[in-house]
Amino acid sequence: MKPASSPHDVHSDTLAPAGEPIFAGTLCKALSVAFFLALFGLNANARQVEHSSADDRSMQSLRQLSLEQLGNIRVTTYNKTPTELWHTPAAVYILSRQEILRSGVTTIADALRLVPGVEVGRMASNSWAIGIRGLQNNFSKSVLVLVDGRSLYSPLFAGTYWDIVDLPLRDIDRIEVIRGPGGTIWGPNAANGVINIVTRSAAQTQGVTADTLAGNQERTIDDFQFGSSAHDIHYRLYGRGFDRAPEYHYDRINDDAWHQERLGFRADRASGSDSWFIEGGSYRGDSPRILGTKPFDDEVSGGSLNFRWERNQPSGNGLYVQAYFARTLRTHDPLGETRNTAEVDFLQHFHAPGRQQISYGGTFRWSPYRIISTDPSDTILPERNTDSLLTLFGQDELQLRPNLTLTGGLKLEENNYSGIDLQPSLRLLLLARPHQALWGGITRAVTTPSDLEEGQYIHVGGPSVYLQLLGNRRFMSEDVLGYEAGYRGLVSGRFYIDLSTFWNQYTHLQSFSARADIPAAPGVTDVTIQYENRISGSTSGFEIAPQISILPRWRLNVGYSFLSSVFSVAGAASDISSSGSVNTYEHSTPKHMVFAQSIIDLPLGISFDQSFRFSSALPAQKVPSYETMDLHLAKKLGSRLMLEVVGQNLFQPRHVEWGTGDPTQPDVGIERAAYASLIFRSRAR
Repeated sequence: MKPASSPHDVHSDTLAPAGEPIFAGTLCKALSVAFFLALFGLNANARQVEHSSADDRSMQSLRQLSLEQLGNIRVTTYNKTPTELWHTPAAVYILSRQEILRSGVTTIADALRLVPGVEVGRMASNSWAIGIRGLQNNFSKSVLVLVDGRSLYSPLFAGTYWDIVDLPLRDIDRIEVIRGPGGTIWGPNAANGVINIVTRSAAQTQGVTADTLAGNQERTIDDFQFGSSAHDIHYRLYGRGFDRAPEYHYDRINDDAWHQERLGFRADRASGSDSWFIEGGSYRGDSPRILGTKPFDDEVSGGSLNFRWERNQPSGNGLYVQAYFARTLRTHDPLGETRNTAEVDFLQHFHAPGRQQISYGGTFRWSPYRIISTDPSDTILPERNTDSLLTLFGQDELQLRPNLTLTGGLKLEENNYSGIDLQPSLRLLLLARPHQALWGGITRAVTTPSDLEEGQYIHVGGPSVYLQLLGNRRFMSEDVLGYEAGYRGLVSGRFYIDLSTFWNQYTHLQSFSARADIPAAPGVTDVTIQYENRISGSTSGFEIAPQISILPRWRLNVGYSFLSSVFSVAGAASDISSSGSVNTYEHSTPKHMVFAQSIIDLPLGISFDQSFRFSSALPAQKVPSYETMDLHLAKKLGSRLMLEVVGQNLFQPRHVEWGTGDPTQPDVGIERAAYASLIFRSRAR
């Protein structure tokens, strides 16, 4: 639980430290844009360059799919079964491996900036506030995050700890992002969207790969990986470690430098229509934070094991079973948690008479936890408990005409907090012509209560104030009814466009009761606040994401999103958190966002890429609008080595993206950064 915002309204003209030339940011911006525009003429000549050897062609592993191939990608996040993007009646965006690597980002959280409708604000070196279509907050409460179908959701604060969402970026095949309610398929906590990180099979990562990186913010990131095969089973083993410098703290309490190390593996086997994989790993490191003026050196560790078996027959029938176990440990001073989570997921889909595709399945999750408290006055009660979840799912995809499909589904869920919830969905898909699709949908989804909202959190604020934040046993699931429509089409061989619009109606959103001040003793006041469900409202907007092949070796990806939010509260409420008040719901998400990613292949094995982004102001977080650009330059050094040089946040020395959540703490500036990376591969990948 974090307070809403910082009182320090930091403007861009105050961000340059004393002694730095005032024209440095402007010059850097001008050079970035000029270099980008000048390459138009250079790239025209590059079209005629052909690679002369098989090794050269195979090392061109960062080449992107054609725009027609993009629409033919089979995604799994929409309904847990492989479905071509053209046949998906939802706002799905595919962020490819090539786009991630060529953006120059070093974290999964920052890669999501390349997806329209996804709001990413870096709060410190090790924390992000991420949302989809509004309700952005520091735990991504209304967004379900998955890795290969394994949920990363934490019931303690109802969200995702982004500081432990990490793996070698070169092992990511794609990130599938559903913008809009996904609860009918995935169950609770997918109210605003689903982010599924899909990794590459072990067969795609054979040989030895070693990466090393050094920079001013990313002090070092080191990856080593070995892949091989035995008896038709492909496998890979990897180790990864990083050390990162702090961001800029205006109070000079630079305590968010952090490091982590992890080991992992994956093994795959495919035979006919059957396939399976097993993957796992462990991590350990720190994730420090600052509350007020006091730093806390938090330790994080954990691990997971994930197994999936599936059968996909040529007829379109199939089934899968997935099971995983995960353990997390966070030692906070004064509050931490240990948690074990086990889940089994099953789904079967088959053709039925009358041109129907039937899917059904279920999920069971079991998650015991223990609260670690170093101060008996600062805890969550009960300190030991078990969270559980049981869901049943059914869906019928009915082909009304050869080019018209109606899909209806229902998820029934029971959890240990809010009881039974129903999450229905109805969607319509029209294939107007080849590579032209229109779709619309209505979906209800819920976010279930967290341990904090139904438990009891007590905090001693000082010698004169005793603050008690009470959980509410009657706290209900937050729900959304989403209306969506969209179009995706290949207008020509060089122009692809994805357009979606939405209107979401929310009820029972988290709020806080009015504070009750009770004199307890001379000079001492008891302050009591309780979790409630008094806020409701709506968000509306649209996203447009064209992709343009300007030249055979030049791709441009563009995205613009618009969001309007209107919320109200029934009764008195307190504004003490980054969520839980009308002001924070309405003004903690950018109204306008723009990104543009230019991907260019040049002669002599050189690639040059630029990523521009703009985000409008966040009044509730006291954050002004900003714009910036990243540059990525790579050069092949022979057949096995590649050198990369990256500049990040180049338009200004630093900028603010999100409030700290503590009114006693100044905002954190995200620094301009640069790094160089050397990559070795024993074979082309």
